[in-house]
Amino acid sequence: MFDTKVAIVLRNDLKNWQLLNVTAFLMSGIVAQHPDIIGEPYIDRDKNIYNPLSRQPAIVLTADQDTIAKVHRRALERGVTTSLYVEEMFSTGHDAANREVFGQFSPDDAKVVGIALRAEKRVVDKIIKGAKMHP
Repeated sequence: MFDTKVAIVLRNDLKNWQLLNVTAFLMSGIVAQHPDIIGEPYIDRDKNIYNPLSRQPAIVLTADQDTIAKVHRRALERGVTTSLYVEEMFSTGHDAANREVFGQFSPDDAKVVGIALRAEKRVVDKIIKGAKMHP
């Protein structure tokens, strides 16, 4: 079992394509920060090789705008580095534009649509308090 937990919290008013898109982006940030969670490549019976996957499961939760802002603030207060996606990033088309629009906001005015983190289980549980399991 793991002594850490990976949690992804998504704003509860997103469209399906946005939920999937943001989840993929956020998890890529967790993997970049913690490459040790990646396992070995997968090999099928015919010896075709596939990409390795995360060894650690992630929980996906939802929250309203106020709760996700609290999750963001709690992570910052505890010094937990997160992956963060703000609403305005939906209108950009590439990484440099994402960084530019992201940099226009502070934690006080960012319209966070998704946040992901990995830390000790008890710390994550305190940070994500109020978020609900994704249906």
